[in-house]
Amino acid sequence: MSAETAIAPNKKTSRNPISLLTENTLAGLRRRRALIGYLFLAPTIVGIIVFTAGPILVSFGLSFFKWDVFSPPSFLGTAHYSRLIADPRVLLGFRNTFLLVVLAITMQIAVGLGLALAIQQRMPTWMRYYFRTAFFLPFLMSGAATGIVIGYMLHKEFGPVNYYLTLIGLPQVPWLNSPNLVLITVAIAFVWQNMGFTLILFIGGLNNISKEVLEAADVDGARGWNRFWHVILPMVSPTLLFAAVTGVIGGLQIFDHPYVMTRGGPGDASRTAVMVMYESAFKNMEIGYGSAIAVFLFVIILLVTAGQFSLSKRWVFYQ
Repeated sequence: MSAETAIAPNKKTSRNPISLLTENTLAGLRRRRALIGYLFLAPTIVGIIVFTAGPILVSFGLSFFKWDVFSPPSFLGTAHYSRLIADPRVLLGFRNTFLLVVLAITMQIAVGLGLALAIQQRMPTWMRYYFRTAFFLPFLMSGAATGIVIGYMLHKEFGPVNYYLTLIGLPQVPWLNSPNLVLITVAIAFVWQNMGFTLILFIGGLNNISKEVLEAADVDGARGWNRFWHVILPMVSPTLLFAAVTGVIGGLQIFDHPYVMTRGGPGDASRTAVMVMYESAFKNMEIGYGSAIAVFLFVIILLVTAGQFSLSKRWVFYQ
């Protein structure tokens, strides 16, 4: 055995006390940081469990029972689901909801993206901030307040919109009284309230576009529509996907606007799926049937959202 081998310490059996202390200290810091992180997340997690996951599970369970709150629940199995599939009022409510979603989300995305492009043009900074704030303010209002304001403005006899139409020689428009126009009117109210959120999303998406990409497009001669379609739109496609997903989820649950503005009328022309669920559960006191409609709507939202993400692979581009 050489002298160097005899003098050299055995690395496998000996540990530096200082390094061992440092490792223990770091491990303790990691545990404390993780604990602090979980403590900050706890209110959100508890809120999701109590106010989201809990009601979903309870609704799913109640959908198999007949219950009117006053008498004990009785088990019916899947009878409520068989009933809602054949219920013309439920089917009409889902049809109106789908039409509203198509109208509202199409307008919301188109107007939001158009306004974002306009605001991003050369203008003073204070003016840009003013337009952002002005268009975002309706989003802070409740749906009921928005419905009251828009309903008053579009009232057939007393609304200021029809008043000014008569001043310029045009006939009054039955915005809320025509079965052919009422869904468009409700969609306009929904878009007016939620457009500001979509606008802010697209402004953020446009600001994230690389300047090098835009400069390369200018060098290649991309102008106007070609620049928008082949450069800007693919670059903001992730933002477009997010706006579409959140908009569709919110649109499928629309309740307050049509309820305040039309009560589902005229007839059932603007009655949505959530309105049918509400009336079944809390007006007719058919809690089980209303829960079945809620579960059915929940499944549809899941399927539509999954379909959006599945189709997004074909048109969403990430930088």
